[in-house]
Amino acid sequence: MNQQDIGPTVPGKYWHKLADGRIQCDLCPRYCKLRDGQRGLCFVRANQDAQIVLTSYGRSSGYCIDPIEKKPLNHYLPGTPILSFGTAGCNLACKFCQNWDISKSREIDTLADHATPATIAKAAQQLGCRSVAYTYNDPVIFLEYAVDVAAACHERNVKSIAVTAGYITDVARPEFYQAMDAANVDLKAFTEEFYYKICGGHLQPVLDTLKYLKHETDVWFEITTLLIPGENDSERELEEMTQWVVENVGPDVPWHFTAFHPDWKMMDKTHTPPSTLTRARRIAIKNGVRYAYTGNVHDEAGGSTYCHQCGKKLIGRDWYVITAWNLTEDGHCPHCGTKLAGVLEAKPGSWGARRLPVRLKDFAA
Repeated sequence: MNQQDIGPTVPGKYWHKLADGRIQCDLCPRYCKLRDGQRGLCFVRANQDAQIVLTSYGRSSGYCIDPIEKKPLNHYLPGTPILSFGTAGCNLACKFCQNWDISKSREIDTLADHATPATIAKAAQQLGCRSVAYTYNDPVIFLEYAVDVAAACHERNVKSIAVTAGYITDVARPEFYQAMDAANVDLKAFTEEFYYKICGGHLQPVLDTLKYLKHETDVWFEITTLLIPGENDSERELEEMTQWVVENVGPDVPWHFTAFHPDWKMMDKTHTPPSTLTRARRIAIKNGVRYAYTGNVHDEAGGSTYCHQCGKKLIGRDWYVITAWNLTEDGHCPHCGTKLAGVLEAKPGSWGARRLPVRLKDFAA
């Protein structure tokens, strides 16, 4: 690749020079070793002029206001709107990727929208969004941009939320998560074989991220697992995975078991039966997960929140719409007084299930 094909760049962080002249990127556990002009597997980080540069700073595949429950986050400012955006590329190679047109993009034309961190923060505030989500592709690979956007958002009291696979190195993890207020981490499976053969990565760094979030930060986080028939939905794997989570990050971390649909390079698999999601939810609750949910299916019972102490419904949900709110103003169960885990306010938001694409050119700061 010719250097002139790389486009506008900003200096990247977390890299070092090797004895053979290449540069190793230390941002994620792929540790791409690049010669001059080469890009990493993520596509947006490159070796240019003897340093790692980020080629997607300030450039997005688009902006949209979503319900926060779509991230999915059920225990963080429920019912509120969130301004969502991503860039291009990804540092994993999941064969089942359901955002592959963005995360697997090798076309800079995908990045059609331009916005500075200040513009994003201003737009979020003026559009009434309580938070900004770095999503659609993994924000780890555009760390420098995400951290700057988060700083601008915090100046306007707008929260930052990472929707991520958690595939990041020990050295880069602190800076990234210090900038975030909440996260949804994708725990794709609980076997090294799945991560290696289907995602092109490794399991342990993701487990390390989950433990780091729980024990080293104040970031509110939830977990999502996309269940693929015959790949990561066995009784044994679900038992082992849910037991590990309860033992290592505790029972209060909400968990979303979501349905797979054939996509990208995994068109030979069938849709996930709703019964599989219900079974996973049952196993999780049996093993101590207090807040387990089903997703990508119409299941009001599986999408609602219940008091883990007395079993009463606290928050009713139909897809992304809140249908019931049975909490005291300070977030306790009105029946038994048990505190509901999360970041909650006296009343929920009323954004509902709307999805509103927006352009940021009118908010240029």
